[in-house]
Amino acid sequence: MVRTALTRVLDPEIRKPITELDMVGAVSVAADGAATVAVKLTIVGCPAADTIERDVRAATAAVAGVSAVDVDVTVMTPAERKALTSKLRDGRAKRGMQFGPDSLTRVYAVTSGKGGVGKSTVTANLAVALAARGLAVGIVDADVYGFSIPGLLGLVDGNGASVKPTQVDDMILPPVAHGVKVISIGMFVDDTSTAVAWRGPMLHRTIEQFLTDVYFGDLDVLLLDLPPGTGDVAISVGQLLPHAEVIVVTTPQPAAADVAERSGLVARQTGQKLLGVVENMAGLVQPDGSVLELFGTGGGAETARRLSTGQEATVELLASIPLSIGLREGGDSGVPVVVAAPLDPAAAALDALAARLAVRERGLAGRRLGLSVG
Repeated sequence: MVRTALTRVLDPEIRKPITELDMVGAVSVAADGAATVAVKLTIVGCPAADTIERDVRAATAAVAGVSAVDVDVTVMTPAERKALTSKLRDGRAKRGMQFGPDSLTRVYAVTSGKGGVGKSTVTANLAVALAARGLAVGIVDADVYGFSIPGLLGLVDGNGASVKPTQVDDMILPPVAHGVKVISIGMFVDDTSTAVAWRGPMLHRTIEQFLTDVYFGDLDVLLLDLPPGTGDVAISVGQLLPHAEVIVVTTPQPAAADVAERSGLVARQTGQKLLGVVENMAGLVQPDGSVLELFGTGGGAETARRLSTGQEATVELLASIPLSIGLREGGDSGVPVVVAAPLDPAAAALDALAARLAVRERGLAGRRLGLSVG
C-alpha cells in the first residue's frame, strides 16, 4: 500500500514518479503502524531534497493504518546514478538530439528583428500558459547575450543570481518554474551582470549542448527564446532544428515591420517554417474605454503580410498583446501575468494564443515510426 502511494510522488526536476526512478529503497510498516521509507536522492545536496522528503512523508501518512512516518534519506551510489541516466536515455550511452525531425515535440523559435519588443516576455508567458493547459513545456533561453528567462520566471535566488541546474553525472536536469522546464546560459555564470562575449563556434556548441545534454523528457512543446536580429544563434538554431516553426515578435509601429521582416527571412533561408507574427505593445485601454495607440497601429499585420510573400501558407497575425502594467510587473516579480493577473487584457491575449497553439499537433508525414514489417 505504501509503495503504491509513493507512485504519486514526483521528482520535481525529472517530473517522473520516484518509484519509476528507483529512488525508493526498503519500505516497512511495523505492527503499531510506524512506517519507515528509504529514499535515495540522485546527488549530495540535491535541491529537491526537502520537497521529495515532504511529499514522501505526506503520501505515506495518508495510507490507511499508518500512524507515524520515518523517512531515511540517503544518496545513490555511482552505479545507481549510472543506471538512472541510462534509463532516462533509453539505454543510449550518450544523449543525442532530443528534438530532431522524428520527435513529436512541437518546436517554436521565438525571434524578433530588434531588442526591446518583449520577445522574452512573450516566450515566458506563452510557455506558462501552455503548461497551465496540461502540456509538458520546456524553454531554451538561446538569447545568450541578453538572457532574461530565469528572471522572468522567478528562477533566481535571494541575491538575484539564476538558480543552478542539477547535474547527475553528465546529464543536466533543468530547473522547473510554473510547470515549465528551463535552461539558460544565465544558470552557468556566477553573476547576472556578467557579459557573455562569445564568438559563433562557442555559441553553436552551447545551443547544441542545451539540446543534447539537458534532460527535458517527453515534451509537447519546446520554445526557444532567440536573440534579436539575424546573428549566429539564429543560424545555429536553423541548422540544429530545421523543422522548428518560427514566431516573429514585433510592435505596432509600421516602421518596425522593416526590421522584423529580416528575422523571418533568415528563418526561411535555413529551411524553417514561418508560423506567424505576435504584435506586442498594442493599444493601451484607458479608464474611459478608449484606446491609446502609443506605438501606432498596423505593424504586426504589415509584418505578417510581408512574410507571407514566397510562402506556401499565409503567415498569420497570431495575437495582438496590449500594453499592460501587469505584464511589466509580472516580469519584474518573476510571476508571469498569466498567473498573477489572468484577467489582465495582456494575460487574456497570451492565453488565447496558448489556446490556439495547444491544439496543434505534429503530423506523422516524413517521420520514422520505428516499426518493421515481419
